[in-house]
Amino acid sequence: MLHSPPRKTKDATRPAAETAEKDPDVTSRPLHIYFLAIGGTGMAPLACLLQERGHHVTGVDGPLYPPMSTLLAAAGITPFTGYDPAHLEPRPDLIVLGNAIHRNNPEAVEAERLGIPILSMPQALSRFFLEDRRPLVVAGTHGKTTTTAMAAWIYTACGRDPGYLIGGAPHDLPASFHDGAHVPDARFVVEGDEYNAAYFDRGAKFLHYRPETLILTSAEYDHADLYPTPESLFDAFARLIALLPPAGLLIACGDIPKVRELAEAAPCPVVFYGLEAGNDLHPLEPFEALPEGSRFRVQDGEREVEVTLPLAGGHNVSNALAVWAAARHDGLSAAEVADAFARFHGVKRRLEELGTSKHGITVVDDFAHHPTAVDKTLGALRQRYPGRRIVVLFEPRSLTAGRAFFFEPYRAAFAGADRVLFSPTFHAGRLSAEERLDFAELAAALRADGIATDLCLSTDDLLHRAVTEARAGDVLVTMSSGSFDGMPHKLARALFA
Repeated sequence: MLHSPPRKTKDATRPAAETAEKDPDVTSRPLHIYFLAIGGTGMAPLACLLQERGHHVTGVDGPLYPPMSTLLAAAGITPFTGYDPAHLEPRPDLIVLGNAIHRNNPEAVEAERLGIPILSMPQALSRFFLEDRRPLVVAGTHGKTTTTAMAAWIYTACGRDPGYLIGGAPHDLPASFHDGAHVPDARFVVEGDEYNAAYFDRGAKFLHYRPETLILTSAEYDHADLYPTPESLFDAFARLIALLPPAGLLIACGDIPKVRELAEAAPCPVVFYGLEAGNDLHPLEPFEALPEGSRFRVQDGEREVEVTLPLAGGHNVSNALAVWAAARHDGLSAAEVADAFARFHGVKRRLEELGTSKHGITVVDDFAHHPTAVDKTLGALRQRYPGRRIVVLFEPRSLTAGRAFFFEPYRAAFAGADRVLFSPTFHAGRLSAEERLDFAELAAALRADGIATDLCLSTDDLLHRAVTEARAGDVLVTMSSGSFDGMPHKLARALFA
């Protein structure tokens, strides 16, 4: 039986007992399942998974754009645009509600009035897809999406037919979701997001994911709008680790002291991986950083195995080591895993090359928004495009990306660029003067460090400057955790015309 959302905070106002009595048995019949905020990067794939399972899925959101709009269209799901209580007629059997929905949303209010059972996105994923699987959960501040896609690809390429749900669009898989084989010990690979689940389910999403194996890629402060202190975020990671069964496995990035600290409390065996020699699994010598990718060797029992990865950056080598540990633990052969790595090409919006103009100007789109991610992305760009001028177009998009405590970390991270253009802070109006980072001041500091940097008046101003200044051989990289007002593709169109 489905259980009503827990009353975790004063926001949980639903009549839990009444709702629980009306919860449908999800194994008894196909359901009409309605998604509130269906266009989210986790919601849309889950909706498609449920449709694939034989349920009738409908939903609502604001205006949607690719890739989520095309994903839903391919599954035959046409959402309503705009919220109206009338959309709940005919009455659905179940509502799956995304974390973008506030408690006063008119459809959420009506659903509660009608007593329709409601689940958060991670509750629904767990209830429908994880109860009879061995979840491989990928969590951490950085690298979740790429590592999840990498694991899903490796297991798929090695013939294991895993289920998976990825918060991005992988290049090598047909979609970001798959139900997978229903056989004993089947894997389900899921990206473990630390953000909250719903207004009535304020804990981290990954606390619902029943990890049997957990990859913890990193642990740095982020999501300051949800976690008021670094310790509160680290506590969420600690709670996730505590969910592992004694027979499970924690695969933890030992290069990061905080990850090692968290791993001390693991109730199961731990494998530490990373680029440093003090880990259980590490490259036998510094990896080869080539424009076409990265090459490294690992010790596998009594022999050494060479791995070629068509991705740049030490962070991607580290991600590959984590997946290697999981795959070998599950009995996939070293030869087939190494062969699969050589055919993995990453995820859209992660160092994604959009093209090169006739004048040799290349446009790359990336999701980097945290200083550590900016630094690693710039390092990977130096590897892939040696000797070329790197121009960064950066949007402080998230509620954390525009905060003052990132001033010095950003100053260090952007030192790897040749030219930096900042757009206005997206959530400036939601941050107090004390909280808000002064990007004009940061630009001045970077100029003093020798990095040509400007704060633009708008995204249109930024686009105009970038196009006007671009010269042959430049690599222009857009960095944002959001749409950036379509900047990557606007830039490509302007330069490639």
